[in-house]
Parts: sequence; C-alpha cells; structure tokens
Amino acid sequence: MGALDVDTELEGGDGHYRAHLSEDWRIWGPNGGYLAALALRCAGAHSPFRRPASFSGHFLGVADFTDVELTATTLRRTKRVESVAVAMTQHGAPILQALVWAVGDVHGFEHEAISAPSVPAPDGLAPIEERVPDGEPVFPFWENLELRPCDWIDDWETRPPGQFRQQGWYRFRPTPTFDDPFLEAGRSLLILDTMLWPAADRGHPENTEWYAPSIDVHARFHALAPDETWLLGDAFSPAARDGLVGGTGAIWSQSGRLLATGGQQMLCRPTHLNPQAR
Repeated sequence: MGALDVDTELEGGDGHYRAHLSEDWRIWGPNGGYLAALALRCAGAHSPFRRPASFSGHFLGVADFTDVELTATTLRRTKRVESVAVAMTQHGAPILQALVWAVGDVHGFEHEAISAPSVPAPDGLAPIEERVPDGEPVFPFWENLELRPCDWIDDWETRPPGQFRQQGWYRFRPTPTFDDPFLEAGRSLLILDTMLWPAADRGHPENTEWYAPSIDVHARFHALAPDETWLLGDAFSPAARDGLVGGTGAIWSQSGRLLATGGQQMLCRPTHLNPQAR
C-alpha cells in the first residue's frame, strides 16, 4: 500500500528537487493524478505562500518507477500571489509541465452558488472490494484509496449505453487527510484526474478498441477540508470527438463544501498498444 504523503516526499531545495516514484501508484503506468499531486507539492515547497489556488498540467511522457527531477521556477510573485512553473523530468526526458498559482492571506466577497449532488452517504455504501468478483485483477493504485461508488453496475459488460456520469466517495489510505495545504489539495487533484476516464468509458459498453490516457489536467481549488476524511467525486464526460475525450468534475467534502472543480482532455489510443488498459 502506498501513502500519498510518503510517496510525494521531496529532497533538495532552492528550486531543484528529486523524488522517487512508487510502484504502489501504478495504473497502466504511474497514475497521472499522483504525478500531478507531486508537482503541486513541489510548488508548495518552493513558494512562501500557504495554499494553492489552481493547477494546470500537461503530461508529456510516460514515467517509470524510478527517480524524477523537479525544477520549480517563479514566473511572477507579488505580495499576495505567486505563479510557479514546475518541470518534471526523468532520465533527461520531459514527463510533466505544470503551472500553479499559490496565494497568501487574501480576502473578498463569498458565495457558493451550487449544491452538492444528492447521493447516499459513504457509510451506507459498500466498498468496491465487496463489489469486485474474486480473482479480478486490481491495479496497485486502488490499494491506496477506499472507493465507495454511489451506484453500481453488476454486469459491467452489458451496461446500458449513454451514461457518462459517475459519482463515488473516496478516502485515502493509510492517512486520509493532511496538514500541508498543497498536499491536502493534492487529494482533490488526484481524484479529479483519476475519475474522468471511467465516467467516459461507462457510456460505451461496446468499447474494446480504445483507451484514453490524459494529456492534461486542470483544477481550481475553492476550499480545503483537512477535517473530513471522505471526498465525493462527481465526474462527467460531456463530449468525445475526433480522437479526444473531454471530462469535467467536482470534488465535495462530506459536509457539502465545494473543494475543487476541474477537467481534462484525454487522447484515444488503440487498446492493443496497452493490454492493461482493458
């Protein structure tokens, strides 16, 4: 089992860092949300400001489970905000390029003009381990998260077409929340990246030809919830066309606070290039 805080630990300083990618976050390859959370934590280590406001990342290469180098560069800093560019490389090749806005103590008007979806609470739902048939292969990644789907399709191979939304509760193992605001926001970022492909794939029961790795991921962080262990992920794929699959999502606390919104583009690739994708 992996641990997000342990597996995103950084060595170094002064804008230059090193980290080791843990095999425990494998899903096809290193999970993209895990790489994004690592880059977000790197921005936090570099910036003097206390919390992230947004993240935008491009996935540029497929990493292996060895060390990566991260370089953080300040693009613009004022008294209240900072724009940080984070470049992740491995063996000299680019893996991820990210832009992060970090903010200090800022104040302004407040509103929340949207309500959390009406779904069952996590305590009333079965964990996915009880849903998956014995012997079905599970990626190591899923040992790090407890997932409780809000609905479940017993016969996945004959699921109805046209349903491109998926909702579920997520809780990290073994440590569910974090004091570091950048790592805490990384919970939402990782889930946003992970849940959008299943939402898109759900509506295509006949799909055996394509899988769609992320080419980017974007998140806006609206609040933090270090006192709440469960996060609700609400994922939707509004369109897929010309080899691109779009996804949007929101992350909510159990008390109904909107924590993050975001999305990504995914690129269709033939499944024969990656047998693990099916």
